[in-house]
Amino acid sequence: MSRLRLIFSEAMRSLGANLSTTFAATTTVLIGMFMLGLVIGLGSWALSLSDHYKKQLLVNVYFCTAIKCDKEATGTQMNEVRDRLVAMPQVRTIRYVAKTEALALERKKHPAMYRNLPGNPLPNAFKVYPKRAEDVETISTQLTNLHLPGVQSLCPPAPGTRAADTPLGENCSRITHRVISVANYLWIVVLIAFVVLLVSSTLLVANTIRLSIFARRREIEVMKLVGATNWFVRGPFMIEGLLCGLAGAIAAIILLVLGRTLFMPLIHLTGESEVHAWPFGLHVLIVLAAGLLLGAAGSGLTIRRFLHV
Repeated sequence: MSRLRLIFSEAMRSLGANLSTTFAATTTVLIGMFMLGLVIGLGSWALSLSDHYKKQLLVNVYFCTAIKCDKEATGTQMNEVRDRLVAMPQVRTIRYVAKTEALALERKKHPAMYRNLPGNPLPNAFKVYPKRAEDVETISTQLTNLHLPGVQSLCPPAPGTRAADTPLGENCSRITHRVISVANYLWIVVLIAFVVLLVSSTLLVANTIRLSIFARRREIEVMKLVGATNWFVRGPFMIEGLLCGLAGAIAAIILLVLGRTLFMPLIHLTGESEVHAWPFGLHVLIVLAAGLLLGAAGSGLTIRRFLHV
């Protein structure tokens, strides 16, 4: 305990004696951890938003009407389609939407357009919810390949089918691809930003600790001459890195709390209750752990490369 107390006191003395390098290291960690907190907050919110839109992807199976096919799909044909869909492992749930229900919904959304219709042009339909958003095209392709009677069109259409040439099929296919592509690339962007911030901050802290070692090189030589062990010499630098990392992380958390309190009420990104970032307490734990890890990694890297003891 006395040795640890001595090492800790040496680290504190070094931090006080080298205020410029201490301030530089702490500020470096502060900037890195503040940016990391922003990346975690905005990145987790964006991922939550992409998951929300991915959950809304589905396959609409529209059945024949007398207007489109000269003959309306029968109950037997619709039951056959349902049985085929239930047998598909990619399908999670199926919901039947009668044409009367569809007309009521459209009249609610677009009252002027559907007010004076002489009849109901909308078809009966199945809304097929996949287990994964990526299964949407698989379900559509399998259903198209079955050539079941009574099916008028699919949304999104299977690739290569005639439905893809229609404006409806074109829009459905484009929206599906866009949502899935954005969701997949978003994970990569957030991960790259996270790694770049950690690596750059670690290198900056390492360079700051290197300056501290260079400023105390004669003192280190004297310590070695009087019999100090390698760990006794390295210990204060490791604690310096940890303290700088901790101080920078705490300062970054204070800035994040202020930003969350002052600016978040002014920002209304979406009204969806399902879309939210990770809990702020988790942000705090990640930033604290990353700050300590950053300080330790920067000190360890510098000591190993530049402190030849």
